[in-house]
Amino acid sequence: MENKLLATVDGRPITESDVQSLLQNLGQNAAQFNTPQGHEQLLNEIIAQELIYSDAVENNFEADEAFIKTLEQMKKSLLIQYAANKLMSSVDVTDEEAKVFYDNNQGNFAQPKTVNASHILVETEEDAQKALDEIKNGLDFADAAMKYSNCPSKENGGALGDFSKGKMVPEFEDAAFEMTVGELSEPVKTQFGYHIIKVNSANEAKVGTFEEVKDQVKQQCLSEKQREVYTNKQNELKTKYTVELAK
Repeated sequence: MENKLLATVDGRPITESDVQSLLQNLGQNAAQFNTPQGHEQLLNEIIAQELIYSDAVENNFEADEAFIKTLEQMKKSLLIQYAANKLMSSVDVTDEEAKVFYDNNQGNFAQPKTVNASHILVETEEDAQKALDEIKNGLDFADAAMKYSNCPSKENGGALGDFSKGKMVPEFEDAAFEMTVGELSEPVKTQFGYHIIKVNSANEAKVGTFEEVKDQVKQQCLSEKQREVYTNKQNELKTKYTVELAK
């Protein structure tokens, strides 16, 4: 792809890639500038910065004591970050190491019990009982949800998907996790109103197999190795350079 020249400031070229780099650095705000008008604004900003740079060079600001001090602080910070990143990137984890880590830390990879449920939410216990009676008399649960429920989930037949403990309000959660698959609850009161709950499926708590959680295992193992390498490096450097704590 051609890196189109957009402008020249004091002999320095500004190209399309410069605009794209600035756009990427805007993060969440990038979308509002990703238009022809937005690109023009970014180009004007780059031009303004280049003009300020030229003026700073002409006035020899780089010789100012304050600038030199700031530059040294930034250089030190960047060098520390670069050295730390270089150290961390030297660490790798093999599949064999990951398997040993998994075998020794299986508790870290336990998957909690989850329930897949649907519900109908209404304001009063009477409305809940009315909906429940109609379902027991043959009305499909999804149709009853569309007819009675105040929750946006009614558009999907009341489906809430899979959830583990800690994701729902306690009263709802306690009822759902005590129910068997296919069971309908009696009206359950929560801060939101009254619910009729239907459990569609459940997955019991288990430890994921190595292959299921391999990526997670490797990441945890990598973090452990990196911490160990970082600590060892610190200890090594303490024997090489003087460290004196003020009293």
